[in-house]
Amino acid sequence: MKKTFYSEVAYILGVLLMALGTAFTVKADFGVSMVIAPSFVIYKKINMYLSWFTFGMAEYLFQLVLLLILMIVIRKFKIIYLFSFLTAIFYGLCLDGWTLVVALIPMNHIAIRIMYYIVGFLLVALSVAFLYNTYICPVVYELFVKEISKRYKINLFRFKTCFDISFLLLAVILSFLFFGWMQFVGVGGGTICVALVNGFTIGMFCKILNHFFQFKDALKLRTFFEKEEN
Repeated sequence: MKKTFYSEVAYILGVLLMALGTAFTVKADFGVSMVIAPSFVIYKKINMYLSWFTFGMAEYLFQLVLLLILMIVIRKFKIIYLFSFLTAIFYGLCLDGWTLVVALIPMNHIAIRIMYYIVGFLLVALSVAFLYNTYICPVVYELFVKEISKRYKINLFRFKTCFDISFLLLAVILSFLFFGWMQFVGVGGGTICVALVNGFTIGMFCKILNHFFQFKDALKLRTFFEKEEN
């Protein structure tokens, strides 16, 4: 018998786990996730001149640009897009907070770094699976994938993989432009590995969660979000 899991809790847990997993991958220094790699490169460049500019800030500002692109592509504005941006801000603040906490963890040995990188990757994939099981707007990255795949009837997980690889290429281009030819800032072996298996891993976590849990709403807000989504 499946256990009840409230979708609102899935939303909060999803954002927190995504921020924590990201903080782990950044600390491990094998290359960040391909989705956040472009904003990470931008953060590293701006931070050279503005020390107060954080990775979290770069994240929600970059997601704002992506949100504008989404509206141009589907030629529609929805109120829920504003909620998605609020989620991006929430995620950015959590990311900065977790970064301070994870900075206290020693990762001097390569084996420890590899372990934390794998943990970070799995946490991010699990967080996305949680966010796919809530009606509350996910971060803009996942909203973009969800909306475009729905609008053009593309397989969600296949499009997610293509989306991830496209962002990986964008990060490499930005890294070359900002830091010089063949300078891979934020992009490493871990980034490539994640790009190849991220879509599959998210799909696996979605199946596991839906096998053990039945997601229900604690609050009567789904109607509002679904009405705005449609």
